[in-house]
Amino acid sequence: MTTSTSHLQSHPGLNLGAAHGQAHADAEPVVFGFWIFLMSDLVTFAMFFAVYATSLQATAGGPGNADIVDVTSIALQTGALLVSSLLFGIATVAMKHGSAARTVIFWLIASLAFGLCFLGLEVRDFIDAADKGAVPMRSGYLSAFWALVGLHGLHVAVGSVMILVVCTQIAFFGLASDVKTRVLRLGLYWHFLDIIWIGIFSVVFLPGLLT
Repeated sequence: MTTSTSHLQSHPGLNLGAAHGQAHADAEPVVFGFWIFLMSDLVTFAMFFAVYATSLQATAGGPGNADIVDVTSIALQTGALLVSSLLFGIATVAMKHGSAARTVIFWLIASLAFGLCFLGLEVRDFIDAADKGAVPMRSGYLSAFWALVGLHGLHVAVGSVMILVVCTQIAFFGLASDVKTRVLRLGLYWHFLDIIWIGIFSVVFLPGLLT
């Protein structure tokens, strides 16, 4: 018995299914390529984590972990980012099951709103840290702290811009095949940032909360 190639194609993450025709067929190579990009980005984050881990004692008498961790803010940031990821997942599932373009845009904008809440809280924490003298130039530890947390924040900022770009494309072109594959890739990127944040929470913030 012969099985259609479109039914055999699959990739890690959400698969649109053969009902989406060309978008499903195109997703296999482009999503695979995007996974390679994410793994290279993971290596970059791993290096920043390594630098942070080796700089824990390099405070030079300045503020340390416990001095700059705001429990309430970190909890709110974590909640906002996780909810944002959940809402993006709802958007992609809605797209898979044939929801109208405006419905997909609604969920993406909702996801973006929580992502911006995360960024706003993080920027406020950086400002508070600077007010306490916990600036990157103060010590090796603070340089590593700002670099690691700031790198993740920069990724979230870029992802937020890309959500706006994708929403604009959906509004103008509808859920065309190439737009669907862009949503899939952006979803992988957005969920990837959740995983990185959990790592930052566990390695950077949790020790400060426990001291």
